[in-house]
Amino acid sequence: MKRKVWLSLLLVVVLTTMAALAGCGKSSSEKTKLTIGEVTRSVFYAPEYVALAKGFFADEGLDVTLTTTAGGDKTMTALLSNTIDVALVGSETSIYVYQQGSDDPVINFAQVTQTDGTFLVARNDANFDWNNLKGSTFLGQRKGGMPQMAGEFTLKKHNIDPHADLELIQNVDFANIAPAFASGTGDYVQLFEPTASVFEKEGTGKVVASFGVESGHLPYTVFMAKQSYIKKNTAVIQSFTDALHRAQLWVQENDAAAIAEVVAPYFDNVDKEILISSIDRYKQQGSYATDPIIDEGEWNNLLDVMTSAGELKERTEYSKIVDNSFAEKAIEDVKK
Repeated sequence: MKRKVWLSLLLVVVLTTMAALAGCGKSSSEKTKLTIGEVTRSVFYAPEYVALAKGFFADEGLDVTLTTTAGGDKTMTALLSNTIDVALVGSETSIYVYQQGSDDPVINFAQVTQTDGTFLVARNDANFDWNNLKGSTFLGQRKGGMPQMAGEFTLKKHNIDPHADLELIQNVDFANIAPAFASGTGDYVQLFEPTASVFEKEGTGKVVASFGVESGHLPYTVFMAKQSYIKKNTAVIQSFTDALHRAQLWVQENDAAAIAEVVAPYFDNVDKEILISSIDRYKQQGSYATDPIIDEGEWNNLLDVMTSAGELKERTEYSKIVDNSFAEKAIEDVKK
C-alpha cells in the first residue's frame, strides 16, 4: 500500500515538473520556421536585425532564417515561387504583381521604413547644386524600382529631366552599382547606407543630398507575403508583426551607437564608426517607421511617385493589397 502511495506521489511530481518546464517557453523544435528575403543588406533595415539579434522573433515562437535576394525583381520572384515566406522589399513590387491580375496578390502587412533610403553621392562636387547634374552622367538604380523612381521624382522636383538633361545609366545590376561607380562609371550615383559612408571615408565620393528627405514619406520598405500564405498562417504573421514592433520601439528609444552594437554581426566588414554614422543619418531624417502601420497618405504619395515615373497602369486601391490588421493588433499586444 505504501509503495502505491509513493509511486502516485512520484508521478505527481514528474507531471508537475513537466508542466512547469513546458510553461517556460517553446523549445527550438516547436518554433515555426519562417524565411525572410530582404531586398539588400543595409542598416536601412535596422529594426529587422534588431528583432533577430535581440531574440524578439524567437520570443514569439519563430525560427527565422534571413536571406538576401539582391534587387526587388529577384525578391518578388523568390516570394512568388515560395522560396521565401515573407519579403522585405519596396511596396511597388506588390503593385506590379497586382497590376498583372494575380489571383494570389501580395499583401503589405508591416511597414519598416517610411522614406527613400538612398543618397546622392558625387564623385567630385565641392559646391553642390542640383543644376550641376545637368550634362552629367548619373548612375541610377533599376528602372521601375523604388530607388530609381524616388530619384527621378526628386530630379523633376528640381526641374531636371532625368531622360533629357543628363546621361542616365539604368542597366547596371543592383549588386554592381557601387562597384561600377568605384571603378569610374558616372559623375553621380544613388546609394544606400552604409555604402555611401564607406565611399566618403575612402574618398571615392561625397554624400551631397538625401533622396529620402527630398521625396517625402512613403511606404518605402514593407514586409509582405502572398495572400494565400497569410490566410493559412495568420498567427505566424501576427507573431512576426508583434516582434517587429518591439524592435521598432527599441530602435526609436536607443541611439545610433547602441543600435550599431546590436546589428554589427550583420555587417562584418563595415567599420563600427561607419555603422554608427549611417544609422544616425537614417534616424535624423526619420527613415525608420515607429510602428508597422502603412499610412494611406503615404501610400498615395507612393502612387504619385510611381505615376510620375510612368510605372502605373492605374492607381492601385489602398485596401486591395494593404492589410493593417496585424499592425494594429501588434501595437495593442506590445502595450500589454
